[in-house]
Amino acid sequence: MRNGHRPLIAATTVAALTTGVAYLFGPGAPPADSETKRAAPAAARPAADGACKVSAAYPKRQLRGVWIATVHNVDWPSKTGLDPARQQAEYVRILDNAVKRNFNAVFVQVRPASDAIYKSAYEPWSQWLTGTAGKDPGWEPLPFLIAEAHKRGLEFHAWFNPYRAADKDNVAKLPANHPARLHPAWVVKHEGRLYYNPGLPEVRAHTVQVIQDVVTRYDVDGVHFDDYFYPYPGNGTTFADAAAFTKYGKGKSLAAWRRDNVNKLVAEVGQAVHAAKPYVKFGISPFGIWRNKSNDPTGSDTKGLSSYDAIYSDARAWIKAGSVDYIMPQLYWPRGFAAADYAKLVPWWAAEVRGTGVHLYIGQALYRVGATDVAAWTKAGELPAHLTLNRKYPEVQGDVYFSAAQMAKNPLGVLDRIAKDHYSRPALPPLMKARGGGPPAAPAAVRNSGGTLAWRSSPGASAYAVYRVAGAGPDACSTADARNLLAVVPATGAAQQAYAASAGGAYLVSALDRLGNESAPVTATLP
Repeated sequence: MRNGHRPLIAATTVAALTTGVAYLFGPGAPPADSETKRAAPAAARPAADGACKVSAAYPKRQLRGVWIATVHNVDWPSKTGLDPARQQAEYVRILDNAVKRNFNAVFVQVRPASDAIYKSAYEPWSQWLTGTAGKDPGWEPLPFLIAEAHKRGLEFHAWFNPYRAADKDNVAKLPANHPARLHPAWVVKHEGRLYYNPGLPEVRAHTVQVIQDVVTRYDVDGVHFDDYFYPYPGNGTTFADAAAFTKYGKGKSLAAWRRDNVNKLVAEVGQAVHAAKPYVKFGISPFGIWRNKSNDPTGSDTKGLSSYDAIYSDARAWIKAGSVDYIMPQLYWPRGFAAADYAKLVPWWAAEVRGTGVHLYIGQALYRVGATDVAAWTKAGELPAHLTLNRKYPEVQGDVYFSAAQMAKNPLGVLDRIAKDHYSRPALPPLMKARGGGPPAAPAAVRNSGGTLAWRSSPGASAYAVYRVAGAGPDACSTADARNLLAVVPATGAAQQAYAASAGGAYLVSALDRLGNESAPVTATLP
């Protein structure tokens, strides 16, 4: 990624586009209740034209996420060796900052480089917890990380790097249980680092096993890959996979074989994730350029690194095959940038997913805001303008920002502008029909209890959406967009739920399953 985590595209020359890559990485009738002013299904008064008019400024469903990188302590923990209480406090601050700005998802790096921030039978503890690879940190972070996210209504996406084995190439210095020590034939030494060889079936099987283990044992909402597949061009060293190519190439060109290796892993991971838990989403955040028009007439009008040709990452193939639930291209360039114009890339990616059922989210370069090497990034309005442009393309269903450290810094006050102009209301997650689920029973006994909105819990509900309509009573369009949406309240597990209602009016409450499928709303009026 960037800032020592993703490839950074410089403003000066097109050559910089291909170099300078860093390695880091159901309804029930309410009982009689003296406190109940009204509790019934929301009024079904139809819109005059037979359809609800919604505002693009208040999207009801939109993914709003932030990456939380653990590699090299980019985001969390802030440094190695912190005690569990300090690590936990730092993480909670990140979540609270996200919630304050009406975000609804976090993408947390749980496997930076064939290591784990959870207790794994397959890979050693991450050095970014304690400072020593393989050392037990004295607690298991992942259950806490997930629970705290869910407690705040945030989806938790577990972020894995599939091929990075270690950031040093001395196998002997790895923990004794590291897969690269147990299976040295799996790895390739490349420019001072260790990579798993994507051409080996054993490597794919191990990667799938690691991910399926996490999905099976932990309550994650998604599995996420970023842009690291085959190594980015660095010093021009040949990636030493000739023996695997000779054995498994089967008449393909080297480039086609490498792309096929990645495509196979993507398909196998998607199948394994959905077999373990059908509701868990799987998606990838590729480099923002698939191919340039100079490489392929169907590519984007860009002049940067071609991920298809340079790192053998064929996002178009994943979309066409339905191997992923979403694609999240890293569009880390401003509008008008000659080599890679944000305003040209968004419609290109929108066209790629149109009609496929694959969701499109955009990876946003929060880390670039305030940088002086590109004039556009010195302006606080550039990143918010990206979100305004996205509204023209209904295929764009959300944005994810790199990264949590920059969210805390809020460069140029840009997140204040985004929160005010784009995230002034909460949002439900975009619905993925392929992942199943269904609306829970509508909340029962919705009532005003001493100035607090209260209702009976709905079986299977993960959260509740609370709307407020002032003035005229609610109608069938009152919940069509988010202009009336006050909060998404996580379910507590108690028999009753509550929300502090600070003003009068008609309140509507609906129940949501973990995928965001929504019940019919039930109304209670407060004086």
